[in-house]
Amino acid sequence: MRRLTAKEFDASVFDLVQVVVDSETALPEDLRTPYDNDYTKQQASEALITAADSLAGSIAAEVVADVDKRASIVPCEPSGPTDAACYQSFVASFGRRAFRRPLSDEEKTGFDRFLQFAEDEGDFWIAVDSALRAFLQHPSFLYRIELGVPVEGEDGVFRLTDFELAARLSYLLIGSTTPDWLLDDTEGGKLATIDGVRAAADEMLESARAKSQIARFHAMWLGYEKIPLAADLAADLQKETGALLERVVFEQNAPWVDMLRSTETYLTSDLATHYGLDQPSGAEGWVSYADSGRQGLLSQGSFLSAVAKFDDTSPTQRGLLIRTRLFCQEFSLPDASLMVNVDEPPAGPDPNACKELRYNMWETDGCKMCHSMLEPVGFGLENYDTAGRYRETELNRPDCTISGEGKLEGVGSFSGPSELANMLIDDGGVDACIAQQLLRYTLGRYEMSDYEKNLLDRLVPIAQNGGELRFKDLLIELVSSDTFRHRRLEAAK
Repeated sequence: MRRLTAKEFDASVFDLVQVVVDSETALPEDLRTPYDNDYTKQQASEALITAADSLAGSIAAEVVADVDKRASIVPCEPSGPTDAACYQSFVASFGRRAFRRPLSDEEKTGFDRFLQFAEDEGDFWIAVDSALRAFLQHPSFLYRIELGVPVEGEDGVFRLTDFELAARLSYLLIGSTTPDWLLDDTEGGKLATIDGVRAAADEMLESARAKSQIARFHAMWLGYEKIPLAADLAADLQKETGALLERVVFEQNAPWVDMLRSTETYLTSDLATHYGLDQPSGAEGWVSYADSGRQGLLSQGSFLSAVAKFDDTSPTQRGLLIRTRLFCQEFSLPDASLMVNVDEPPAGPDPNACKELRYNMWETDGCKMCHSMLEPVGFGLENYDTAGRYRETELNRPDCTISGEGKLEGVGSFSGPSELANMLIDDGGVDACIAQQLLRYTLGRYEMSDYEKNLLDRLVPIAQNGGELRFKDLLIELVSSDTFRHRRLEAAK
């Protein structure tokens, strides 16, 4: 059982009843690891029950009060308060959409009890209101229940039903409930074959919803989901990164590492001024980086703003971001005796020294084994502030000139995002990490089994096809894999 995230809940509600909700503050917090859909972090609670009840009530009330909204979900004109045939038609059609599968006869009968409310009040829409409240807080709506059916001869392995598979596909690719066309295809048996799954995925990936969903996955993965800058600037930065992502992944189906090697970027006039780059030919458009030293995603303000700390850049956090999100390396917490107060800026030997002397954990005994892989990477990006602007001296320290020299341990030295991006590409580890990050998001958990690691070993070469990994190809191969179409019994904890 995987509870809908707040974003998935909101999108599903809108697709079902055209009501806009923002449940992020109402539902229990979606803990990020870095993704918001890690079911191992989800807990059933009274807070969830209370919030779901309150949200369901307000949504149902808005729908029933709006003639157009209620007409969109009730496929008939009721003849009176006790029109059972019309009501049951609504329950069957809406229930199929809300539960992402046809209702059982027992479930349909259970909803019949609300007809008594309509009779008592003399109002057909009382029954619809009550049914909507029940649907929108029902476990089959709030949770993606993936039980499957046992696979003969494979202990602990279950093939997802076609409707479970359709829902898994839909929430991965468009971030919302199974659309009507896919429910129809599923009911017609089209998802029973691998070719059918691939065809459905291809169709979804043509939609604007898929572009938005994949952009959100990247934002969570690479840390820029919420940009901590002024709203207008943050919107321009999101547009810049979104345009690059759409070009590489969708328009060109190019290797994902083109996100790192792009020699031009999409700018508004204000953002060009912000960066000190040439103005676009119109109000906004593609602009060459020329000889600025910038290149691809690593030089965009969205990425560079991701791990700001103490109102400034953090070489440690930037190095950690590169290592964990693009190399998929893991770092364990140090021994308690070596722990420092991370809520205070590092002081180093001299708290008044320039940053390269204060951030010295990478040279400190007991710490340097990990930190030698972090700060030297961050130092190579120090010429770019938390909003992506180029600078030559530290924040509020004109006496501290930034060298901009960095080092990727075991690979080589670099200066700036262009040289770092090329090193990451040449190293060759990014493709495998992309696949690992996508699989974590798809599975809804951080930890992976040996079976899933073996899947990655097979997927990456296929998506590379003798060259470099293409993200859409990776997605298609993933959703048509046995791992995606099955579940394996997890050990009790």
